Amino acid sequence: MGAVRVAVLASGSGTILEAIVGAGVPVALVVVDRPCRATEVAGAAGVPATMVRRDSFSPDFDRLAYTHRLLDALVGARIDLVAMAGFGTVLDKPLFEVYAGRVLNTHPALLPAFAGWHAVEAALAAGVKVTGCTVHLATAEVDAGPILAQEAVPVRPGDSVASLHERIKEVERRLYPATIKAVMAGRE
Repeated sequence: MGAVRVAVLASGSGTILEAIVGAGVPVALVVVDRPCRATEVAGAAGVPATMVRRDSFSPDFDRLAYTHRLLDALVGARIDLVAMAGFGTVLDKPLFEVYAGRVLNTHPALLPAFAGWHAVEAALAAGVKVTGCTVHLATAEVDAGPILAQEAVPVRPGDSVASLHERIKEVERRLYPATIKAVMAGRE
């Protein structure tokens, strides 16, 4: 097999994307679901970016149709490995069938604890002394795929959601690119 073609899915500030590119992961495509800074990060790195715009944030959102549109972009770009980096849209089963075992995600908690979108808030509310970052294979069940890497982050007295999340992101920006590279090395 030739070089592994990696796509990064992003929805936000692009700091995880910056870390991935900065670590030397050869990103072939960035896909965003809404206008966001990640597109600028891709452009600055010379990486093609495309928007598969999410057309609705209401209950009528057609997740299956959206997933198929996203899949068209990935397959059209001959992508081998998908790295979700703060992607704000939960995707449907077809993605995980076409890219079985080849979709990675990073999560700001030590899964299986605190799955879901508000993991940092949930960890603080639970009063845990330690939380962290998990890199896992994404599956159709949110935050439930096999764990590839984890690293603990202590919860400090007086931590806010923002301060704790920033310390988790520091770990994430190191652990996620390293894990992506390890997966790529295993696939080449």
